[in-house]
Amino acid sequence: MLRWLSQLAFGPAPAGSSGGILERLDAGEVVIGDGGFVFALEKRGYVKAGPWTPEAASEHPEAVRQLHREFLRAGSNVMQTFTFYASDDKLENRGHTQCFTGQQINEAACDLARQVADEGDALVAGGVSQTPSYLSCKSQDDVKAIFKKQMEVFMRKNVDFLIAEYFEHVEEAEWAVEVLKSTGKPVAATLCIGPEGDLNGVSPGECAVRLVRAGADIVGVNCHFDPATCVRTVAMMKAGVEKAGLKAHYMSQPLAYHTPDCNKQGFIDLPEFPFSLEPRILTRWDMQKYAREAYAAGIRYIGGCCGFEPYHVRALAEELAPERGFLPAGSDKHGLWGSGLEMHTKPWCRARARRDYWEKLKPASGRPLCPSMSTPDGWGITKGHADLMQQKEATSKEQLQVLFHKADKGQ
Repeated sequence: MLRWLSQLAFGPAPAGSSGGILERLDAGEVVIGDGGFVFALEKRGYVKAGPWTPEAASEHPEAVRQLHREFLRAGSNVMQTFTFYASDDKLENRGHTQCFTGQQINEAACDLARQVADEGDALVAGGVSQTPSYLSCKSQDDVKAIFKKQMEVFMRKNVDFLIAEYFEHVEEAEWAVEVLKSTGKPVAATLCIGPEGDLNGVSPGECAVRLVRAGADIVGVNCHFDPATCVRTVAMMKAGVEKAGLKAHYMSQPLAYHTPDCNKQGFIDLPEFPFSLEPRILTRWDMQKYAREAYAAGIRYIGGCCGFEPYHVRALAEELAPERGFLPAGSDKHGLWGSGLEMHTKPWCRARARRDYWEKLKPASGRPLCPSMSTPDGWGITKGHADLMQQKEATSKEQLQVLFHKADKGQ
């Protein structure tokens, strides 16, 4: 296997790999997604933690462009527009429409994704996500109007397909899919749920059935949970769709963090979120295991979300190189499975130039007496609860004191 892989070409997909997202998936091709833009750009100083809004597409386009380019080089087939939380209600809610309009941010994100996609064999996906309007119990028409404004930009920019991602409630995801499907473009829909289902208790299988019936061509999960949990959840979705006699393709874009201790709401409830998650980060070898398990589960759109850096995506592409028929350009300087260590000056490091060493390793944290898991902080509230009603004004000191008191009491 190693000898065969070493003979593969480095670079973009072979000329035979072309067509739209559905053509590729229908042909049985593996599609490698990209990684987590908001977390990566927050670490680089271009995104503010908390709002997680994508104004950097307009403020710092060079940073967004470079991250796209690194994911492309790592093997991504999809450049997803940096439009997470780019709906007008979210941008206004977090004060980011004073310098740039929602339209400007969405347009800039589309242009950046297209520019880099055209440098390789990649498609552009326009993405929408859950809205403050839904959490604040606005009507279906109000919520759909928010999605339609983003759709107008995506259609003008002629993205290749559309993604409704990061939805905690399947009902809102259905509304998004219905709006996206009206464009005539292929639609993918991913919920940020685990095996327990959405926040109203709708099972993964039923969620998937509802999304397919709403018009989604591709269904799956993204964010909130680690790869093992996400693969298990998508398998439940696949079983539900097949039991209903429906057809779909499947995708998984999990966190790059180990989260076995998460509750129903995922990693946002972990006390380490978002500034102390680094000890949970998956290694590139964990990622190769994820890629193989996702493929074995019948998932063909395999990518990542928060915490995923380009080297994580490269690991996915390297693990699935036999199925894809090529290695990404980013593997040129890498050395498969640590083989570059053959050139190391220290003999004990040269002895690590093999896959089985890294696969068997149990990485140490380096933190004396560190806990293996945490107790999530979730307060058990969702849409309709007073604490989730969105406001444009920053949280006041008085409001924060109430929250601090609840947190200290363990609510």
